Amino acid sequence: MAARTGATETPVVIEIRALTHTFATVPVVHGVDLTLRAGEVLALVGPNGSGKSTLLRCAAGVLTSDQGTVTLAERPIGGWRPMERARMLAYLPQHVAPAFSVTVREMVAWGRHPYRAGLTAHDPQGGQIVEGALRQMEVAHLADHLFPTLSGGEARRCLIASALAQEPRCLLLDEPTGDLDPPHGRALFLHLRRLAGERLAVLVVTHDLNLAGLFADRIVLLTAGRVVAEGSPGEVLQADLLTEAYGAGLVVGNHPMAPRPTVLAAP
Repeated sequence: MAARTGATETPVVIEIRALTHTFATVPVVHGVDLTLRAGEVLALVGPNGSGKSTLLRCAAGVLTSDQGTVTLAERPIGGWRPMERARMLAYLPQHVAPAFSVTVREMVAWGRHPYRAGLTAHDPQGGQIVEGALRQMEVAHLADHLFPTLSGGEARRCLIASALAQEPRCLLLDEPTGDLDPPHGRALFLHLRRLAGERLAVLVVTHDLNLAGLFADRIVLLTAGRVVAEGSPGEVLQADLLTEAYGAGLVVGNHPMAPRPTVLAAP
């Protein structure tokens, strides 16, 4: 699963160098370096308040860093026009609440906005792509339901479908499994794994260390706004590193069905 290196190294989609971001004079991200390549799933993990969501928002261009640089496809993130950037990068924050009631199909169709031509809103492939995104996230049967009537898990899958409808080269997700039951959480990461196989670059913030361990190519472990460790799941999900980030109370073992680490709460 790991991204290829050496002569066949895959293209860098997002590159972050020495990034620092401060809220109200309090630094929440300190000098972070991060590289995301096409065809990989990179998981950001760490305790609450470690700077994961802030780092993701800087990577998406939603926040401007105080120091350091963020580049998207070798161009400064701030140098992209909004519609142009939206064709390259889809960002799904942790919480999304539409200001008015729409159907699920209309919600997913919002992802096609960067492709609509002028006042005509002409998007020849849009309908087919929207229907495909609905099927991929297993919400096609909800297409005519009003979005506010959905459960938390159903709503989250619809929002991810909208991000997929953007047809981005890079997908940034903040806690996408937060409202999902275990089977749908696993299904989402399997889908992210498949998308990475189609050369999509995926950067995902998650508290689910086991899904990250099973499906991510690389993991970046943050604490107090700094990188504690970066590498393969086996390199990062180690007891001493997790104790440094989270404190005591976690046990690391081997997954019974795969050569991947499993993280458990200590009894």
